[in-house]
Amino acid sequence: MDSRRDFIKKAAIVGTGISLMPNFTFGINNKLDKLKIGMIGVGLRGTNHLENLLLRDDINITAICDIDPSRTKLAVEKIINKGHKKPLVFGKDEYDYKNLLKLDNVDAVIISTPWLWHTRMSKDSMTAGKYTAVEVSAANTMEECWDLVNTHEQTGSHLMILENVNYRRDIMAVLNMVRQNVFGELVHFRCGYQHDLRHVKFNDGKTAYGPGVEFGEKGISESAWRTNHSLHRNADIYPTHGIGPIATMCDINRGNRFMSLTSNASKSVGLHDYIVKTAGENHPNAKLKFKLGDIVTSTIETANGETIIVTHDTNLPRPYSLGFRVQGTNGLWEVDGNRLYIEGVSNYDEWDVADKWLKKYDHPLWQKYGEHANGAGHGGMDFFVIHAFVESAKLNVAPPLDAYDAAAWSAITPLSEASIENNGEPQDFPDFTRGNWMKRKPYNWIKGDY
Repeated sequence: MDSRRDFIKKAAIVGTGISLMPNFTFGINNKLDKLKIGMIGVGLRGTNHLENLLLRDDINITAICDIDPSRTKLAVEKIINKGHKKPLVFGKDEYDYKNLLKLDNVDAVIISTPWLWHTRMSKDSMTAGKYTAVEVSAANTMEECWDLVNTHEQTGSHLMILENVNYRRDIMAVLNMVRQNVFGELVHFRCGYQHDLRHVKFNDGKTAYGPGVEFGEKGISESAWRTNHSLHRNADIYPTHGIGPIATMCDINRGNRFMSLTSNASKSVGLHDYIVKTAGENHPNAKLKFKLGDIVTSTIETANGETIIVTHDTNLPRPYSLGFRVQGTNGLWEVDGNRLYIEGVSNYDEWDVADKWLKKYDHPLWQKYGEHANGAGHGGMDFFVIHAFVESAKLNVAPPLDAYDAAAWSAITPLSEASIENNGEPQDFPDFTRGNWMKRKPYNWIKGDY
């Protein structure tokens, strides 16, 4: 921890040479010595962000908001125990966050709330002139996707989507390989969110992760809100952990863009089966019909001719995997099996263990700051995504993952819903950059400091 704190003390001298101007930067880069942050939502995810922020010497948490008083109490204790002043606390009702946004002593805001609040809070935050970070996914509907872009452009306030998987160590090593043309011309990708969340979507009324079968008004933590999406929507409802890293590799919104999508969903039996096995067929929730197909498969085509297969799979028993595959004219990498093949280097028709390649191409950011990320959560990538947000906000420049990314990645949800509803009919992606993807330059992940 000390090494991370020592690093943060020196943070003011890094990042000034970052190439961000092509990302529609607004304002003057007057770097703040200390960023004053307000936090909307201090549940499990928000508290994780809070803990990482409190390791920094260049921030002050000036205000927090949550409608659960037990969470604000815990957050205040953590802030005070780190030697900071007690923040202002909001949470008298669901709209008290708007009073936080009125504060002059809040420069930037981090939103870690249930999905249905992400866009409306992000819009209000940008309108209030705050540098805004929002957890994934950023939007639920196509209208909300456009709301994020339009509000950013109308106000000049920046939005960063907090997609931490973009900073995973193996992902950044593969990105380094992509940038160095190891795989040749890129052709095809696979990714997704494949994670048994049945214990998250339900609970036993005592702990956050069951086993139990209650949700909604009887739920706690994520089961209080997340499971309702599975009950009412048949779509890829959580696409960004998979598509975020792939979109970066193929320069979406920066020389390339998503063009069209087709989606199909399997039957929905996994959650019903779990309820019956856990609580019996006579439990009231066993009578519910969940709309979300257990496996949702989407295929995306890009302007540059690549194809991307995205899979959503959270309602059946399985080990965790984001299912990454990156394939080009020289070879491919697959995360499952930890394997890689490069023509002319690997033995013919034999996989290499990917570890030696990932070590050889370890990303400069991880080489430079990896030790400071120890203990930061999710294998260290939470350190990097919060660092990127803080440094971008201090400079008031566009973040590496911006409003256009938030819109394009989140649009997979409503587009997949429409495609499934229409028997797999292709859906066109809007161009959220209004043509500017053709002249926007890729963010320089290699030379940038975040």
